[in-house]
Order: sequence, then structure tokens, then C-alpha cells
Amino acid sequence: MISKIFTTTNLGLQTQLIECEVDISPALPAIVIVGLPDKAVQEARERVKAAIRQSGYDFPIGKITVNLAPANVIKSGSSLDLPIAVSILSLMGFITVSPTNKQIFLGELALDGKLRAITGVLTSCLWGRDNGIEEVFVPAENISEARLIKGIKVFAIEKLSQLVDHLNGQKILYPVEPVELHSIADPQKDGLLHNDMAYVKGQLVAKRALEIAASGGHNVLLIGQPGSGKTLLARAYPDILPVMTEEEILEVTQIYSVAGLLQGQIQLQRPFRSPHHSCSHIAIVGGGSRLRPGEISLAHRGVLFLDEFPEFSRESIEALRQPLEDGQVTISRASGSVQYPSRFYLLAAANPTPSGYDADDQDGKNKPQNRSAISRYQAKFSGPILDRIDLQIEVNRPSKEELQTMELAEKSSDVRARVQAARNIQTNRFAGTKIFTNGEMTLAMVQKYCKLDAAGDKILAQAIDKFKLSARAYMRLLKLSRTIADLEGVEQIQVKHLAESLQYRGRWG
Repeated sequence: MISKIFTTTNLGLQTQLIECEVDISPALPAIVIVGLPDKAVQEARERVKAAIRQSGYDFPIGKITVNLAPANVIKSGSSLDLPIAVSILSLMGFITVSPTNKQIFLGELALDGKLRAITGVLTSCLWGRDNGIEEVFVPAENISEARLIKGIKVFAIEKLSQLVDHLNGQKILYPVEPVELHSIADPQKDGLLHNDMAYVKGQLVAKRALEIAASGGHNVLLIGQPGSGKTLLARAYPDILPVMTEEEILEVTQIYSVAGLLQGQIQLQRPFRSPHHSCSHIAIVGGGSRLRPGEISLAHRGVLFLDEFPEFSRESIEALRQPLEDGQVTISRASGSVQYPSRFYLLAAANPTPSGYDADDQDGKNKPQNRSAISRYQAKFSGPILDRIDLQIEVNRPSKEELQTMELAEKSSDVRARVQAARNIQTNRFAGTKIFTNGEMTLAMVQKYCKLDAAGDKILAQAIDKFKLSARAYMRLLKLSRTIADLEGVEQIQVKHLAESLQYRGRWG
């Protein structure tokens, strides 16, 4: 006789249903787990044994064989502790009602029988809802993410004995109420923030560029000497981005759940990731032995700020090409292949030369620079990467009058209101699609929504010849013009919108 309990395992954002089968045979006491378990699953033997005993139940004497099917799928993580324990208790008769294939059990067991938080609960619940699962039992510490899913009953379990009493009908638990995302979404911020745009002195051109970028989901490169305000602008940038939609909240929270970075909180704020330039290629793209998401996926629907952009390794910089174009990254290793969404807003900052100062700067700070060294430095901005950066802005030092003024500039909340209005136009434009911003438009959408008049066509033709625009740069120029027109609230892209987008092509683009 065997018992069978259902659970799931995750590989990236992909979920696989797992049948946990347990058999007890007369032999020397031992627990054998088969079905391609990883180290964490193998160690479940000791956790399950102690948790069952500490919960007040007798542990069976004999050889216990645990089979995790399908056998050709690698099982990873500690979430299989609970289904193994429930299956053993069911076989021993401590659970009188056998769980069905409409229930899945997820959770890591402490030695005293309590349940600890696990990763990937949101992914498993989403899969369960879409595949006919009716009930999901998860650790109480994971309930904040599990209750985001409607259409499925989610039970919060604190300890093993509590689950056994519920399955036996002794102390019935009630499913948690699903949460309404619109009731907890981050509200508009009206007061001055710690990194508010109001504190940035001068930089009107850079502020305008960031407003356009935030409105249409475009990528930005800030080029300027040390102390010109590049990092301050970058820190203020997330606060002019619009509030995430419910769909975006689910996407981002799912990634952070799989990565184990939620810490019991739903991801309501747009991510702002700022990795150091010394970080590895795998840290940027993702991977490792467990195929974890990298910085470009953790920045999904948020900002990836790469300060000292040319100091990153060439490999890391060039790895941004596909995610910037496709909005996703595929990580393939010998252990498997996973795909993570990576639709981030790239915000990069760089000095004009290796010394930090302009080559022709004569203020006494700049030492004579080797032209070949400058060329090698600027060559790190490869053509394919620059093609994918829509706005390339020179950030000049504020004047002494701007530095000494006590008058505050425009608040982030005021800029954010204009950005939100432009985003609302795009939301209506792309209703019913998976597109959120102008920066994500497909070629067919560009053809439909970025039409120019005769004067615009003439200027664009001249720009193609003068700037030697590639096909990609041409399309991105049209998308940027569309965003500028949306900020103004007009339907037709005008010559002035196209002219403004052209001036953001930059010194190296």
C-alpha cells in the first residue's frame, strides 16, 4: 500500500506538478528519496522525521521509500518537506481523509513541526489556479503573496499538527481572503521625497529627458563630468515613474518570490537595481547552479541603474542586447533552461573620458589625456548598445547661480502626474495587448501609431543621411517622438516632436 500527495516544483518561473509517493516496507529503518532530488530535498529526511515526532506522532519503523514523479524532472528546494510528511502520516493512518489531486502542499518543516517560508509560492499558486487545483496549503509566512491569487482556496499553515487536525475535520481552517491589489497599490506621493527632483540644481535638459523616458519606457545614458549630478538624477528617477498596474505587480512579485527576496512583503514599488561595476556577468544576466534571476530580471518593470557604465566588463554590457530588445532573457545551462522576463528601463551613467573630464577641459583639473586611451574608453559603448539607448544626454555642471539658489525646483510628484497622464494614453492605446509603453511597441504598432506628415518625413529622411541611422535607431526615434507627442496630449506626431527626439541621439550615437 502506498500514499500519494501532490505538490509542485519550480524551475525559474515554470512550474511542474509532482506526485509524492511513499511506501513503507519491513526492513532496517531508513528513508530513501528517489526521483532526481537535489541536496535540499535529500536533507528533508531528517527534517521530516524530527517534525513528525515533535508534533506528537509516532514515526514508522522500517524502510520508507519516497518517490517524486515524474522521475526525469529535477526536484529542488525545501518546499517538498510538507508533502513528504503528509504522505507518511496518511500512510500511517494519522490522516483519515486522503488528500486528492485537487490539493497541493508546499512548505519547509522546522524540527519542531512548524512551517517556514519557501520561495516560489506565487508561481505555484498561479499555476494551480490555471490547472484545476482547488486548494493550496502554504506556510503562514508566505500568505501575503499567496493571497494575491483569486479563484483558488489558499490555507495558511503554521505547524504540521494544525494541518493534520484540519484534514481530519477536527479543527477546520478557513481559506484566507484574497487581497484587492488596487487597495494596497502604492499611492501617488505628493510631499517632498528624500531624493526628490526638487533638490536637483539646474539640469533642465536632463530632467526633461528623464520625464520623456519615464513616460514611454525608454532607455537613457547620462554623460557628464564628476559632480555634475548624474547619480542624483538617477536616484530621483524612480519617483517620477507611474504606479505599477496590478498585472505588473504580479509579474514583479513572482520574480522576487522565486529569487527568495520578498521577505513577506508584496513588491509594490518599482524595482531600482544598482549593481556595482565589479559584479560578474552571471550576477547581471542570471544563472548559477540554481538558475536564479539576475539583476536585469530583478529590475523587471523598474530601473536598472548602471553607474560608471564603461567600467562594467564588455561581456556584461553586450549581454544587455537581447533583453533590451526582447524584454526577456533565456538562461541555458547543463542543468536546464529557464526564461525570465527582463523588461527594465536602462539608466546608465558615464564620464566622457577615463579621467572623468572632457578632453578639451582647461579648468586645471584635467591632465593631458592620451587620445587612444579616450578612444578605447568610448569604444566600450558599442554601436549595437547605443542603438538601443533612446536618449543620450550630456549632463553639464550647474552654474554657481544655480548651486547657490535656495529656491526648490519642480517636485517629483508634479512630474509624475504628467508621466502618469502620458501612460494613461498608452494604456488605452494598447488595451488588450501585453504592451505597456511606447518603448515596447512592435514594428506593426510603430507603422500604425507613429505616422508622420510630409514635413516630418522630409526631416526624418535628412536625419537618416546625416546621422547614418540604422533600422533599429530609426524605429526607436519614431517611438520616442510618439512619447513626446503623448506628453503634449496630441494625436499626430509633429515636426517639433521629431526635432526634439533627434537632439537626444547624443554625441556618441
